[in-house]
Amino acid sequence: MRLDVPTLFLMTVAVTFVVGVLFLLSWSQTRRERALAIWGIAHLLGSGASCMLALRGVIPDSVSIGLGNAVMIGAYGLIWSGVRAFEGRSPMIGWAVAGGLAWGVACLVPAFYGSLPARITLASTSAGLYCALGAWTTWHGRGEPLVSRYPAAVLLATYAGLYFIRIPLSVVFPPPAIVPGSESPWFAALCFVGTLYAVAVAFVLMALTKERAEREQRIAAETDALTGVASRRAFVGRAEACLATRSAALLLLDLDHFKAINDAYGHSVGDAVLTAFCHAAEPMLPRGAVFGRLGGEEFACLLPETGPALAARFAEGVRDSVGRIAHADYPALKVSVSIGIATGRAGSVLDDLLRRADGALYQAKDGGRDRVMVAREPAFGLAA
Repeated sequence: MRLDVPTLFLMTVAVTFVVGVLFLLSWSQTRRERALAIWGIAHLLGSGASCMLALRGVIPDSVSIGLGNAVMIGAYGLIWSGVRAFEGRSPMIGWAVAGGLAWGVACLVPAFYGSLPARITLASTSAGLYCALGAWTTWHGRGEPLVSRYPAAVLLATYAGLYFIRIPLSVVFPPPAIVPGSESPWFAALCFVGTLYAVAVAFVLMALTKERAEREQRIAAETDALTGVASRRAFVGRAEACLATRSAALLLLDLDHFKAINDAYGHSVGDAVLTAFCHAAEPMLPRGAVFGRLGGEEFACLLPETGPALAARFAEGVRDSVGRIAHADYPALKVSVSIGIATGRAGSVLDDLLRRADGALYQAKDGGRDRVMVAREPAFGLAA
């Protein structure tokens, strides 16, 4: 089946319209991601612009050439605007539509309107610039580890390159004038590439939003909602992965008399004490430490490649820092922590370290609390 230019134009209009609707449907389910709404509007505008361009020779040129290209350039501007919104920046809608407005003003100049190379140069420069800005903005936000970010940046940069290449090509190989029923390979190629771009950009942008949502859910599942440190599940997973290949020291930390604090001052103050404990403890731990909340007032910290003496030094730093926690409204409130330490070689079982650290913790509690105790290292040797 041979696809002529009108058929390709119709396909471009239909595909771009469907993509725009899908973006808006996704936005209706995730209203906080306004980039989806901007991308949806951009694709709907692109569909309308493609329809006007397809009717060249049927409708007035002022609508097909003038308004159609202005709307198309504006649609590319909104793609960039949506990328900015996705990255948490101001969408800069005014700058996004400025290219289309500039095109409309230029078309009022007879010399410009009558020159096809001039029109191609301005339209391609505007659309290419918006695509290039979208690629740069996507790449600039790579601090957020999303795999789809890289194909999105490459796709936008590639499309920008195609538009920029179109400028000298239009001078060296001027495209023929378009009349109804035209079979120009220029416009067949533009329609085909435009359709592929609409599908590809929709796929990668949808993938970006999906990846972000999944990452946020994963982070939420791995983070204790109150204190912001790793949850028990996340701590166990990270600690076991560390112990598989490295020796480590495990600190088991328990706030002293925490139930009494809750009873005397209320749960809101108790929650504040837990949060303050984490803020006091984390700066005292070395880089690479795995710190998490096991439940209630009990916390754990795994220190990779750390022996008993150094682990005890870090634990004393935590204990001292926690002892300085104060509440302005409750000057009588005192906070302290007891810490049990156990060490293990690479390949050690986390449950075994937890059991031995728990034993040391109970020794610290029995010894008067607010102190650090180190469990005796197990004897490693061959069975007789």
